[in-house]
Amino acid sequence: MNIKKYICLLLVIFSAFFSCGFSNYVIPGGENLGIEISTDGIMIIGFYKVNGKLNKGTPALKVGDVITKVEDTNVDNIDNLIKLMEEKKQNDTVNLTIKRNNKYKKINLELKKEDNIYKTGLFVKDSITGIGTLTYIDPKTHKFGALGHEIIESNSNKKIEVKTGFIFKSSITSIDRSSTGVAGGKKAKFYYDFEYGTINKNTKYGIYGTYEKNLPEKQEMQVAKNDEVKLGNAKIYTVLNDEKVEAFDININKIDKNHDIKNIYFNITSKELLVKTGGVVQGMSGSPIIQDDKIVGAVTHVIVDDPKTGYGIFITSMLKEGEKN
Repeated sequence: MNIKKYICLLLVIFSAFFSCGFSNYVIPGGENLGIEISTDGIMIIGFYKVNGKLNKGTPALKVGDVITKVEDTNVDNIDNLIKLMEEKKQNDTVNLTIKRNNKYKKINLELKKEDNIYKTGLFVKDSITGIGTLTYIDPKTHKFGALGHEIIESNSNKKIEVKTGFIFKSSITSIDRSSTGVAGGKKAKFYYDFEYGTINKNTKYGIYGTYEKNLPEKQEMQVAKNDEVKLGNAKIYTVLNDEKVEAFDININKIDKNHDIKNIYFNITSKELLVKTGGVVQGMSGSPIIQDDKIVGAVTHVIVDDPKTGYGIFITSMLKEGEKN
């Protein structure tokens, strides 16, 4: 036996097994998802006037700050926050621990009385609900990826930190069409009691978690390497009505291997899709992009000035992120 050749063969096998870190075949998505995430802490999304004045604490609280404690007691929802503020206020003041830019600060908030009721002057949020599209499920690990971009709280423009979250059944009831300068969106009916799985992270590459229901009875699809994606015809899988996943034609016009998430520039060529949606709409994020019977990426962004066009992310970027702890 040639020892040198044998060692070389082992190294090749070892390298091939660990070369990508994710499955070469996945179950393609396209299904519409209801999404609910409970935030890690309670986010301040705005302020209202009490007795004619804004109340921002000392030093000033900011939109996007996340309240994590009231007088050194952890808070995990709005009801808990209100209860603790009532219990722990001292001389109409409470001490809050807030998280800002990944740093923790203590801030005193004076509670103001109006109409004999103590008020904080804060608009807060402890969860976020919306819709998006499933991109893939790994049939071996049951890990899923969706959206292809992070979830941002709209008032603060801050990324939502996941405490707990889940994906669940939803069905499309209607669509507000996109037009030049205006991004349309899908409207959906939610079925909160029909959960598909749990969400464990929200990143710039999408949301990820574990698919806990029986896997969809769909044929697995090969994952395309970045170098295999080419200009020309492709398709996207998405839902426009009820729960029916359909394929629609697009054309890939440009490929950018150097951008983190805007890798695939495309325009919609399906007349049916353009008639129904006017172009890319909100809720379409995560719709898998298919070319030559391989999954190559996912829809992520609409170009508002020309909603017939949009961006997509390489599927390999999503899969790599999905494998990280």
